[in-house]
Amino acid sequence: MVTDPIADYLTRIRNASRAGHRVVEIPASNLKKEVTKILFDQGYILSYKIEENKVQGMIKIALKYDRLTKEPVIRKIQRISTPGLRKYASSGDMPRVLNGLGIAIVSTSHGVMTSKQAQRDNVGGEVLCYVY
Repeated sequence: MVTDPIADYLTRIRNASRAGHRVVEIPASNLKKEVTKILFDQGYILSYKIEENKVQGMIKIALKYDRLTKEPVIRKIQRISTPGLRKYASSGDMPRVLNGLGIAIVSTSHGVMTSKQAQRDNVGGEVLCYVY
């Protein structure tokens, strides 16, 4: 039984990219689908496909690698808010990851978005993870 599905999601992506896999399969949920869309929109993954099954469904993510060095595009993907210690940020205190080169994914009342979008929309929320 997984007590933190977002940490499991991030760990599967981290392990697959370090092992050099092209595709990783992850059990689907609405929050994971939204995080996957953000990773795709920000250019951290090549593509994704959501397969709807009877019960849960799966998300297939095609990982992205640098063409020349074959290094994964996702250098680090780190969980910030955990079930034991939630981390929240107001719109004025949104974190900057790697001085603006990375992204922070935030769960807000307006949906899941990057910290830059949350600042622009003037909403705060729970900081889920950092990606760079």
